[in-house]
Amino acid sequence: MIPLVLPPGNDRGRPVDQTHRIAILGASGYTGAELVRLIATHPRMAIRALTADRKAGQCMGEVFPHLRHLDLPRLSTIAELDLDGIDLAFCALPHATSQEVIAALPRDLKVVDLSADFRLRDPAVYARWYGHEHMALDLQAEAVYGLTEFYREAIRGARLVAGTGCNAATGMYAILPLLQAGVIDPDEIVIDLATGVSGAGRSPKEGMLHSEVSEGYHAYNVAKHRHLAEFDQEFSRAAGRKVEVTFAPHLLPQNRGILATIYVRGEAGAIHGALAQTYADEPFLVVLPLGESPATRHVRGSNFVHLGVIPDRRPGRTIVFSALDNLTKGSSGQALQNANLMLGLPETMGLMAPPLFP
Repeated sequence: MIPLVLPPGNDRGRPVDQTHRIAILGASGYTGAELVRLIATHPRMAIRALTADRKAGQCMGEVFPHLRHLDLPRLSTIAELDLDGIDLAFCALPHATSQEVIAALPRDLKVVDLSADFRLRDPAVYARWYGHEHMALDLQAEAVYGLTEFYREAIRGARLVAGTGCNAATGMYAILPLLQAGVIDPDEIVIDLATGVSGAGRSPKEGMLHSEVSEGYHAYNVAKHRHLAEFDQEFSRAAGRKVEVTFAPHLLPQNRGILATIYVRGEAGAIHGALAQTYADEPFLVVLPLGESPATRHVRGSNFVHLGVIPDRRPGRTIVFSALDNLTKGSSGQALQNANLMLGLPETMGLMAPPLFP
């Protein structure tokens, strides 16, 4: 097996102190596997614990054969998890599971949660959208929203970071700068978004079968998708007033990638300028030349976001595009970017690999 890349060790072969020991809870899902893939070449992180209750005792290479070349710890149950010496834990567990698990973790352990459990600041809003009361209100109040480019300083000092929804991140990267700059009408935002099937997770579902998804394209959860709660929260904060958008997600017959096509009232030149200015120094945000639109195949497997702006044929209206990989920048890559900040590491470390193409 090929060992994970580590900095030079001391004379006993142990990693130097600067190597941060990592645990991944829920490693048998797509986001858990993506975390392993990314951390495998990270020069300052080493995976020391992996959990997957239903697959406990197995090797990661048995669950994900594409990772069999890595020397990784065996999967264990959360009850068996040894957190001694662990610096940070990624929690890639299902929604409504994370809050109870994280509440039981040591208070000095840094945590990046990839579920929806800590994304919403208002407990009443959480209960309305997710259908049950929150079970860890003290942690919910402590959690920092994980949209890195907009909450960077708070994330740097956080103990618990709540990763965004992948659809939510795709829309917010396009719209937040425009609301902050006041170059669009907050009451006329329509987000038409298409996402790959891996966003639904790895658990068997009839609607995710190849024969159900391939050769087709359909909308789902229209006007009731839970990521609407994140849009409401963050767009209203950016605009300084209540903002509610129209959002229609669609399922793409492909594994990875999200493309949002967003219709707004505003001048294309001002919109493009606001995006370019906001992201001028951001390593992962690429604003295409005015008139160009992005494609999911150009960000696949990467932590990059491509944004495009095209004037509509009607004066005063503009179409804005946003493309990212739902498993990387939309989830696990974003989580690693936040973990880098929390551990005092360069934000881009382990994340600058170019997209996979073709």
